[in-house]
Amino acid sequence: MSPRRRTADGVHLTAHAITPDAARVVAKTFLPGQEFFTQGKSRASAVLERVLAMTEFEVETLLEEVVESFAHRHRDLNEMLEARFLLVAHRIEDALKLTHARRRLIGAYFTQEYAVEAAALFNPSMVAHPDQSGLPAGTTRFIMSLRGVGEGHISSVEFRTGTIDADDFVVLDGPSGLTALPTPIATVYSKAVFAYQLSELVDDHGSAQYVMASLPETFGGEELDAAIASLSDQGLTRGSGTTALDQIEHIAACNYSMEFSVESAMDERVIIPTGPSESHGLEDVRFVRFTDADGTVEYRGPYTAFDGLRVVPQMMRTTDFRTFHVSQLAGPAAKDKGMALFPRQVHGDYLALSRWDRENNTIALSDDLRFWEESSTLQVPRQAWEIIQVGNCGSPIETAVGWLVLTHGVGPMRQYSIGAMLLDLEDPRVVLGRLTHPLVSAAGDDRDGYVPNVVYSCGSLLHGDTLVLPYGCDDSMVRIALVNVPSLLESLLPPQP
Repeated sequence: MSPRRRTADGVHLTAHAITPDAARVVAKTFLPGQEFFTQGKSRASAVLERVLAMTEFEVETLLEEVVESFAHRHRDLNEMLEARFLLVAHRIEDALKLTHARRRLIGAYFTQEYAVEAAALFNPSMVAHPDQSGLPAGTTRFIMSLRGVGEGHISSVEFRTGTIDADDFVVLDGPSGLTALPTPIATVYSKAVFAYQLSELVDDHGSAQYVMASLPETFGGEELDAAIASLSDQGLTRGSGTTALDQIEHIAACNYSMEFSVESAMDERVIIPTGPSESHGLEDVRFVRFTDADGTVEYRGPYTAFDGLRVVPQMMRTTDFRTFHVSQLAGPAAKDKGMALFPRQVHGDYLALSRWDRENNTIALSDDLRFWEESSTLQVPRQAWEIIQVGNCGSPIETAVGWLVLTHGVGPMRQYSIGAMLLDLEDPRVVLGRLTHPLVSAAGDDRDGYVPNVVYSCGSLLHGDTLVLPYGCDDSMVRIALVNVPSLLESLLPPQP
């Protein structure tokens, strides 16, 4: 029998397998027919008329059936149905005089379940949990982010937790079975990001510059609304300003903040597409525990936003994995897929791995984490198993002898493998060594899945001398490998004379 995966020496494969569960669903707004008109009335209005015509007994009986069938799948179903009702309440005369039962039943008719991982669950990243309290010596609690794919091949972000002990024994916590979606909160915008995005999108640069000129370097929603209103007031002399306003509002919608309920468990939290730039998916977030120069810690995760036509990197930031801030990135190196941040500044610069040219590993610099300058090439396809393209498998990991970077390569028959290279600590543009053979490649049973012959990771965790490497198999499921770091570094460093 062929092995499930091919591995290098010093790599131990655990028995873990995180597989997709079609029963993990979130509740999304459902608009019947998307306002398709029949006989002068939208389908939403027709649905409301039918529910309003029900007797109170019918309403209470049907709502009881809904609650019995769905309450165990959602946290606080009644509150959720009430919120959906409020979205359409403006269509109903004296809506707030309706009974609670009828309001919630109306909310149920405008709600649908969406199975966030019905198709696949893969491409994980792993970081140390913000809470390391109450653990035995030598044990680390971690958070794993995952990419779930549901109906329409739309990707969302999910989370799992677990521990690895002093003997490198990994325990994954079982998910609760419930899910939770965040609610939007006020956000802060970057003038630099707006200016760059507008330079690429807007034809009427005069109107865009008029709006931007009145704004500080960072600003909130109220300040942006005031600047937009000022441009609208000049409609007579700025006839093409409407296009600029549309573009400004588009950029604002791509930069947002959200917060999960404090009652929600980590593994219940699901981040689904929100901004227009990610309408078709949030893909492959690469979280890293980032330590700023002043010692503050924040988890930062570049990810790929896909709108159905183009992909762009964006940034997700959090300190507690409950409140998240999402922002667009700008600059020539902020292109395509696969950006991964270094976990700290180097000589005052923020650094990131980038694959802006779609086939090489490069390194980019920034002074504000938003605008990324032109990058320097680190690695080009060279080995037979990476001839098509190379990329990273998460943020660089700092060791005493250099920055350890896990890579991926694509070879014949579009087979993916995971490799590694080592960068100089003081000047990460210098490559000290790279593997000539893969650490992990798909083989045997693990070749078959949603996308065959793929192994891929978005980030690993250093635990003593062990690298905990979660990785996606065939864009279908997640497995875990434990890599002996001293052995790997020995393979990467040139022999001593």
